[in-house]
Amino acid sequence: MNLLLLKRARADSMTEPDILSRKIGELKEWQRVAWQRIADPLVTPFERREIRNHIRESDGELRRCLGMMSERLRFQLGAVEDVDDSLAKLEFRLLSQNES
Repeated sequence: MNLLLLKRARADSMTEPDILSRKIGELKEWQRVAWQRIADPLVTPFERREIRNHIRESDGELRRCLGMMSERLRFQLGAVEDVDDSLAKLEFRLLSQNES
């Protein structure tokens, strides 16, 4: 259980998109290998159950990482839109010069 908490703490502290992308890739690869292991006829029912439990845990972590990536992309797109909105609301006033 401590390992899972450590992994979550590391995922929470990730700030670089490439680190998060790498973590997502690692989790996907781990799940792919785990599913192949489950299909192995030499694996005992107990081992299959344990592998499935680990897959469920990694699935939660993968979903959390994907959510973080989604939020980052949404935030980046939102920042660009905010600039566009603020520029569109500029108001100009024309001042006339009175001739004396």
